[in-house]
Amino acid sequence: MKYLCFFVMAAMALVGCSSSGSKSGCGTQAAPKAEAAKPTAVFDADSALAYVEAQCAFGPRVPGSEAHRRCGDYLASKLRAHGAAVTEQRMTLTTFDGTSIDCRNIIGEYNPGAAKRLLLMAHWDCRPWADNDPVPAHRRNPVPGANDGASGVAVLLEVARQLSAREPKIGVDILLVDAEDWGDSGAGNDDTWALGTQYWTANMHRPGYRPMYGILLDMVGASGAVFAREYFSTYYAQGFVNEVWRVAREAGYGDFFIDSQGGAVTDDHIFVNRAGIPCIDIIDQRGDTGTGFFAQWHTTADTPDIIDPASLEAVGQTVLNVIYSY
Repeated sequence: MKYLCFFVMAAMALVGCSSSGSKSGCGTQAAPKAEAAKPTAVFDADSALAYVEAQCAFGPRVPGSEAHRRCGDYLASKLRAHGAAVTEQRMTLTTFDGTSIDCRNIIGEYNPGAAKRLLLMAHWDCRPWADNDPVPAHRRNPVPGANDGASGVAVLLEVARQLSAREPKIGVDILLVDAEDWGDSGAGNDDTWALGTQYWTANMHRPGYRPMYGILLDMVGASGAVFAREYFSTYYAQGFVNEVWRVAREAGYGDFFIDSQGGAVTDDHIFVNRAGIPCIDIIDQRGDTGTGFFAQWHTTADTPDIIDPASLEAVGQTVLNVIYSY
């Protein structure tokens, strides 16, 4: 993932949030926990953590690699095992540097006959180069992608497991997109990123597909995660941002989902919004790391040991509560 535009300086309300292991996001600045109602489905954070570890065990999921192929098979099989009707979009894409890569988007549908639908998204690929690594010799190595990639996918796999046990009243579509992270970090060109999503918006798995809205999960598992209201999410879909943040607060996760305007992030949701589907981005933003993201972003240290089950739970339970609120 991408880059953060700092022209939305209100994001720096995040200053004071720690990335050093606090499970409550912003520590003493956190909102008090609300008395949460008993949820319809309970998110299992340990199960989600196991899904992070399983993806990382394949190695970096760089498109074209054996780890990528094997992990793609694993993800599709897990969605099928959890009762989803699975569609795989296989395509060859060309990156900004002229590389031709074999990719696939993986879509799992629940309650396919329902007209009212919710789209859930995460990218499952890894960046080919750890270009933000503090050790120059490591910058040509791929990113392991525990948080930037595997965390969002892991949350959605655990959501899928819960959906298989209790069918929702609405339709739910889980879209795992490929080739998000092979972008040009120096060009400032959005179109070099999120290639799998750009393919999907031009070739949707169902003709005329129009869900109510979409929720993108990206970098949702690191210790001390802070989810401010991402700028483009608010610009395109403020009402849905308000709804999701309200659900999170009512579930007791106001210390993660802070009521503050975040920065503008180049991510998959931009292209979904451009296709006419409102889509919001739940993404960890930091004001104390120099990049705007978690400390290990685009480095070889993005490994499972930085993942905190409390962060996974905050996001996963919020998403489940949104689904079963309909």
